[in-house]
Amino acid sequence: MSLYFPERPISSLQHPLRISIIASRYNHSFVDVMLEQTEQELLAIAPATKIEVTRVQGAFEIPALANIVATRHSPDAIIALGVILQGETAHARLIATSVTDALMRISLDHTLPVIHEVLLLEHEKQALDRCLSESVNRGVEAARAAFMAIEAIEKVTSKE
Repeated sequence: MSLYFPERPISSLQHPLRISIIASRYNHSFVDVMLEQTEQELLAIAPATKIEVTRVQGAFEIPALANIVATRHSPDAIIALGVILQGETAHARLIATSVTDALMRISLDHTLPVIHEVLLLEHEKQALDRCLSESVNRGVEAARAAFMAIEAIEKVTSKE
């Protein structure tokens, strides 16, 4: 696990943001905490942020919803949250690879930050460390990454 954890950005954006969070119900004991931490951090950075949460059954369903949201709702960013625990077969790795590829395509096709926090983890201890930890929570990290990506895009596009 990386020891680097981004500091909370200070939002310089002049308008309220619309951020869509798509979270898996599978492994909910980990994902629910990430979701709660993501929402809290988004509002701590920019209190006027409009957050729309959509829950899906599992990680594999996240990209389909992300594509619909990107196409029909035009959010400023999408945050994908999920936990996939590696089992004895290749199934988890195949799902994780498919989700990763699809989220990247959505981001590129829509020129939209899609923050990928669908975690492929070896065991529950890794999930505890990454999802339930006070010091390094991937939900907090996702919120911070979303704001930093939005600001970077606005900075680059405002020069056009």
